[in-house]
Amino acid sequence: MLQFSKFKITLILAVLLVGLYTALPNVFGAAHIDKLPAWLPARTVSLGLDLQGGSHLLYEVDTAALVRGKLDATEDGIRAALREKKLGYTDLSVKADRVTLKLRDLGAIEIAREALAKATIGMQLDIAADGSVAAYFNDTSLAEIKKRAVEQSIEIISKRIDQTGTKEPTIIRQGEDRIVVQVPGLGDPQRLKGLIGKTAKMEFKLVDEVAESTGNGPPTSIQLPVVEKDGTPGQKLWIKRPVMVSGETLTDAQQSFEGGMPVVSFKFDSVGARKFGDATKANIGKRFAIILDNQIISAPKINDAILGGAGIISGNFTVETARDLSILLRAGALPAPLTVLEERTVGADLGADSIEAGKRACLIAIVFIAVAMVVLYGLFGIFANLAMVLNGVLMLGFLSAIGATLTFPGIAGMVLTLGMAVDANVLILERVREEMRNGRSPVNAMEAGYREAQATIFDANVTHAISTMFLFAFGSGPIKGFAITLLIGIVSSVFTAVVVTRLMTSIWLRRARPKALPL
Repeated sequence: MLQFSKFKITLILAVLLVGLYTALPNVFGAAHIDKLPAWLPARTVSLGLDLQGGSHLLYEVDTAALVRGKLDATEDGIRAALREKKLGYTDLSVKADRVTLKLRDLGAIEIAREALAKATIGMQLDIAADGSVAAYFNDTSLAEIKKRAVEQSIEIISKRIDQTGTKEPTIIRQGEDRIVVQVPGLGDPQRLKGLIGKTAKMEFKLVDEVAESTGNGPPTSIQLPVVEKDGTPGQKLWIKRPVMVSGETLTDAQQSFEGGMPVVSFKFDSVGARKFGDATKANIGKRFAIILDNQIISAPKINDAILGGAGIISGNFTVETARDLSILLRAGALPAPLTVLEERTVGADLGADSIEAGKRACLIAIVFIAVAMVVLYGLFGIFANLAMVLNGVLMLGFLSAIGATLTFPGIAGMVLTLGMAVDANVLILERVREEMRNGRSPVNAMEAGYREAQATIFDANVTHAISTMFLFAFGSGPIKGFAITLLIGIVSSVFTAVVVTRLMTSIWLRRARPKALPL
């Protein structure tokens, strides 16, 4: 048990050196990380919202508005489908949770059914004998729509925040239709709300020039406001409902300058570029509106066909608003509007106090444990204390390597792990004492102590790890932070308390060759 080959010694030392290597950047402040040599890792443990301060937002996904939007789109699709088949109808509208209409020609119900089926894919379609039609989403479809909306919202929010350069945001689902967003280090929740809360649904549509001249538009057109310089809605323009090109076909958007003014340059994919080119070629001399979330950013005149799939959005932008718009367009549109239910800013001072409290707790715990081990076990207590320090280094190094976020519950997990790190040594050394009382030699007593205590140590830590994994699997954010540090600590403490202390003991026994153990 106390024999170590050169390979094993090399492997143990390599693990310890890697842990020290990855933990080292945490010794330096964030301001000095860039000045470190290139061969040193730059990744450190990120501090969570409760330690670093930042913004906490709770959003609710407006799935009702999403369903309403789908019903409105279905209404337009039904209108186009029936006109294509030249089928008469009346009272086409969205009422409550369904699209309703009445067919005029009862003899063409089957033809209408075929046309309507294509316009209402994914919906329940009911056609009565008197020509009454109702299209709606059943309960299963509604549940799937809501689930997909929340999942897509989380993905898009993540993209938007990541593109601001913010480190380690926490974005998790809460309940059926709520999303928690925590961004450490960001003390301006207003800009965060502006970046996240916009649906960012961009569309390119033609201006209805006839409705503009007469002041009265047909059902196929709608009035939308033009965004003023201060960002508020201004005068309204009549816009044709059909979409020339959707923002979903955008592949890139960047903030740039034209004539010294901030603008947003954009590019379409091949499908969008073809549609945009065809639409502008067919409507030279007319105006088209660039619409973001049902507000007109600008409505320029088409002087020539815009080919190549690239263009520029100009408007009343500042550098920051143009940059934010480019981020929104690159990340994509939210499937549904978001409503802020809770807004909270955590001050950095509170985080600093928590860090200091955690440091004090760790220091006090280590000092008391170290003193107790030396008093109880002498030299072997010193070995156990050294292993405990190495355990802390390995934990910090591993957390840094995986880019973990350290929260206050995580600090609690580290303190608890350090406190339990010497448990294995206590079991081993008490077993050694028992073997010595039975008359064994120092080497035999030490070998028996490690051999007999291993099974107990292994069983205790396996059951501990299983309960910790359940905490991680079913716990919320703070509980997960506690669980991950505890789980890492369990693995590293077994390695340092059993393997590393055994190596130190083996080296000491070989060199000292004692006739009795100082226990």
